[in-house]
Amino acid sequence: MSTRIAFLKGHGTENDFVIVPDPDNAVELTATAVAALCDRRAGIGGDGLLHVVRSAAHPEARHMADEAEWFMDYRNADGSIAEMCGNGVRVFARHLQRAGHVEAGDLAIATRGGVKKAHIAKPDAQGEAAVTVSMGRAELPAEQATVTVGERSWPALNVNMGNPHAVAFVDDLAHAGALHAAPDTTPATVYPDGVNVEFVVDRGPGHVAMRVHERGSGETRSCGTGACAVAVAAARRDGRSPSDTGEPATYRVDLPGGTLVITERTDGGIEMTGPAVIVAEGEITPEWIETRIA
Repeated sequence: MSTRIAFLKGHGTENDFVIVPDPDNAVELTATAVAALCDRRAGIGGDGLLHVVRSAAHPEARHMADEAEWFMDYRNADGSIAEMCGNGVRVFARHLQRAGHVEAGDLAIATRGGVKKAHIAKPDAQGEAAVTVSMGRAELPAEQATVTVGERSWPALNVNMGNPHAVAFVDDLAHAGALHAAPDTTPATVYPDGVNVEFVVDRGPGHVAMRVHERGSGETRSCGTGACAVAVAAARRDGRSPSDTGEPATYRVDLPGGTLVITERTDGGIEMTGPAVIVAEGEITPEWIETRIA
């Protein structure tokens, strides 16, 4: 890594991220470096890291450069590479706006899960501006799994939002336990590369609440793709699949860090709307880099 690195800190419904602006892809972000930066006690702290790179400058995104100028090179808190992060896309869009790269309105963002369309709203009367992200279509693989915590087990709906999710409806969110470790999912062959696990309870018509254990990060305050997966699963369970009813299905999804509104359109496209906040910016000291990363 370079000896001087700028960073920002942001969150979407308290799913928080270290943001490293690097338009030319000049910063070497090893798994060790990412894990150190995301360390909440000895680093900056975050559920993940948003590496902000121009698509044309990154080998994994060059093929998307004609569609999207910017690539969200997303990393989990343990340093592992991830396909997508819904809350991360909103915070990524907010950073681009704040940095003067884009204005309010529509924009495209390249991710390992494909190009995502975002819309940055103009501020409302309270000065808040939500970001809506078109998350693409959900896939519902035929293979299903069982989620187990302690002595309790639940069938889980397999939903893929560009990354894998196992959605389990439970009677009480406390039944998910402490979520320090990943819940057991069987058979292991359903999710060979690990999975994000959502535990869901009902709050009312079109209204659910959830907790999530994110693959590579542990329990987080929010998960955007997880909220989308939960809305898709709830719509199937409730007989509200838009492909069957011919009407969009909208769910309010409460997470520990806030609320997201998820709409599945009749064409299968899923939109996620919620806040995105930049809270700090600064520079990583050369001494810390030398002692923690070099």
